[in-house]
Amino acid sequence: MAKELGVRPLHDRILVRRMAEEEKTAGGLFIPDTAKEKPQRGEIVAAGKGRVTEDGKTLPLEVKTGDKVLFSKYAGTEIKLSGEEYLMMREEDILGVVQ
Repeated sequence: MAKELGVRPLHDRILVRRMAEEEKTAGGLFIPDTAKEKPQRGEIVAAGKGRVTEDGKTLPLEVKTGDKVLFSKYAGTEIKLSGEEYLMMREEDILGVVQ
């Protein structure tokens, strides 16, 4: 997927595609676009090789391509690739993996 997008994350960075949130509330009310917040869930589409320590060793990432993750509200940098929006963030911005 990353090759198709023309970008490969370095070190402990990952590329995340936001997942669509629900269009209506639990009570059945539809949420207008102006009231929606950006989703804090996404799918990893590309990942770097891992964090490089001070002594030059590479620690592999705990997450992998295809994982569905939760991340903090203001995590990462928004980028646009092939007309679609993605987030480039560090592994430490990931709050958890959705099982």
